[in-house]
Amino acid sequence: MSLVGKEVLPFKADAYQNGEFLEVTHEDLKGQWSVVVFYPADFTFVCPTELSDLQSEYDNLKELGVEVYSVSTDTHYTHKAWHDNSPTISDIEFVMVGDPSHTLSKNFNVLIEEEGLADRATFIIDPDGVVQGIEINAGNLGRDASAIVSKIKAAQYVRNNPEEVCPAKWQEGSKTLKPGLNLVGKI
Repeated sequence: MSLVGKEVLPFKADAYQNGEFLEVTHEDLKGQWSVVVFYPADFTFVCPTELSDLQSEYDNLKELGVEVYSVSTDTHYTHKAWHDNSPTISDIEFVMVGDPSHTLSKNFNVLIEEEGLADRATFIIDPDGVVQGIEINAGNLGRDASAIVSKIKAAQYVRNNPEEVCPAKWQEGSKTLKPGLNLVGKI
């Protein structure tokens, strides 16, 4: 069952960010836009390339009022060890959430039960804590963080302009569509 349009289920998890341990809950995903990025495991291969790419877009996301939460089924201690020992991950500034209990992975329906790992999945969450977008890839397919930025801009635009929709490949400032009888069969 799709989680689009549904509120994030309650959770509480330990996390690591900028040399500190912290607690993150579903309430932290409210009042701002959030991107929750699940990945299979620390100390792996595709995952650090994705997180590094996400870090390269972090300032752009912050300018859009977005906080990023990366999540794996590792512990927050493992996130710290990875951050301390990987030249790529040492640059990460966003929150790294541990999910060893699999609570978040189950809540977001991305747990690979037989492996105890999360799918490679991205969730865009609006300031009300409601899921507006989901992308799930196979474990061997990395994501492009610039696409996340584009999707956030589109989601923010339609939230502020509910009478309009963003067509494929929409970019900020380009034309939108106003659904109505006059457009039926003319696109």
